[in-house]
Amino acid sequence: MLSSKADDLACKVRSKDQRGLARVLSMVENGHPLAPPILHSLFNPERSSLTIGITGYPGTGKSTLTNRLITYYRRHGCKVGVIAVDPTSPFSGGALLGDRVRMQEHSTDPGVFIRSMGNRGHLGGLSGTTRDALEVFAAASYDPVLVETMGVGQAEVEIASLADITLLVLVPGLGDEVQTMKAGIMEIGNIIVLNKADRPGIEQLEMFVNASLDLIPDQTARPSVIRCSALSGEGIDKLTDAIVSCVSLGTGRKIIARRRTKLILRSIIREKGRELARKHVSDRYGSVEGAVESILQGKTTPYEIGELLSGFLTNKRENDHERNRD
Repeated sequence: MLSSKADDLACKVRSKDQRGLARVLSMVENGHPLAPPILHSLFNPERSSLTIGITGYPGTGKSTLTNRLITYYRRHGCKVGVIAVDPTSPFSGGALLGDRVRMQEHSTDPGVFIRSMGNRGHLGGLSGTTRDALEVFAAASYDPVLVETMGVGQAEVEIASLADITLLVLVPGLGDEVQTMKAGIMEIGNIIVLNKADRPGIEQLEMFVNASLDLIPDQTARPSVIRCSALSGEGIDKLTDAIVSCVSLGTGRKIIARRRTKLILRSIIREKGRELARKHVSDRYGSVEGAVESILQGKTTPYEIGELLSGFLTNKRENDHERNRD
């Protein structure tokens, strides 16, 4: 029964049913039991849909740039998916989800599907379900899919592991000249977008950015640096040309698909490994807090628990092997 329902919902996504797509995205975001079989049915390792991540500090114009890119790709006949991640309140658990408001001009366009997601406390500037939502969008034939992160500075490096192409957005006048020198920021962008190029200080910002890029190791690909104004549209054609070049020069879509699949698998291994370890610790000590109390009382140590987890996984693997052999 579950498999049949999952197949039906997967078919609705593939047939570009927007209600079906919205329902499946909600199921994925909320951890519904049907989400894993639906994702299994929808996954295509050779999908051609391109994911473009848009990240940067608050106030750099990420939403305006996203809006401008939607307009560009729609003008060229593309169906555009958008995932806009907003911060979740640690007190109420709610999120503003304001990107739907900022992209009103596209809200009635059947060729654009905008999904706002609260990050629900997930670090890295993204929602924990963004990875899976991208696969759902791809199965519904949205290409490209734009992912706008919530703007939390250096914690946003996770976008580089999810997006095929990452745009790092900087603007003059927000202290970016200092921020760009920080480790971990310059490396995440395949393309560095100097937005609000009509503002004073754009030359100084570009000078600091290029100085930062000079520090990147020689074996690392140097990002393109593009000046533009998302508000006026100036430089958007240069930016989209740079995206096309980044795909072709950077290896092409088949290699991107291989890289993407490897990253998805690694992410799932980490996620499921954490769940398995947490369950085993809870089964043995009652809860993670129970394990902490045992450590503080001198009954065990974090390292002994680590060894117990290693032994548990080894025994489980051997038992599975025996079972398969029988």
